[in-house]
Formats: sequence, structure tokens, C-alpha cells
Amino acid sequence: MVVQADLSDVEVDRIFHALADRTRRDIVRRTLLGERSVSELAAAYAMSFAAVQKHVVVLEGAGLVTKENRGRARLVRADPARIAKARDLLDAYADLWRGRIDRLDALLADDDQT
Repeated sequence: MVVQADLSDVEVDRIFHALADRTRRDIVRRTLLGERSVSELAAAYAMSFAAVQKHVVVLEGAGLVTKENRGRARLVRADPARIAKARDLLDAYADLWRGRIDRLDALLADDDQT
């Protein structure tokens, strides 16, 4: 079984690279609850505004969040559709491994009966 996704290998790499960082996962979580300004996000972490902005840029590059300028504020919002695509990919991998384990179990059961 080949895992198919409507994401390119480059897109998958970007998504999982972005989600490999704890702060970026937290930013995604916060922005799923509602849009937040970069300043608001920066206030939640013991790091500079610039560091948080860099995290947002990585998430934006992966398509996990979008950023919109409204006046002086830069508002960040998670993209649930993109996150769902990543989840679908993980579900496909889980199905692949479940199938392999089921075949291994069947093979071992046949071996026990002979």
C-alpha cells in the first residue's frame, strides 16, 4: 500500500518540520481558537517578538497559518483545512501500519496452527 496525499513531498516536509517545534505547535493551537496578533502571541512566550515572528513565518511557509495585516496589527489565523490534510496523511500512515500488523498477526496465527 502506498500512502497517497494531495500534498507534495516538499509540502509534507514543511508541515512536519513546522510542527516539530513545541512553540510552533502552541502557536497553531492558539490560532485555532481564534486569530491572534503577533504581539499577542509574543506576550505568551519568554522570547522576543522577532523570535515569535520567525516561528510564524515557518508556520506560514508550511501553510498552517495565514497572516493578515490590519492597520498596524499582523493577525495570525490557523488554516484548519491544511491541518486536516496533515491529519489525513497521518491517518493514512496509521492505516498502513495497522494493515501490516494485521497481516503479521495472521501470519503468526497460521504458523501457530501448523
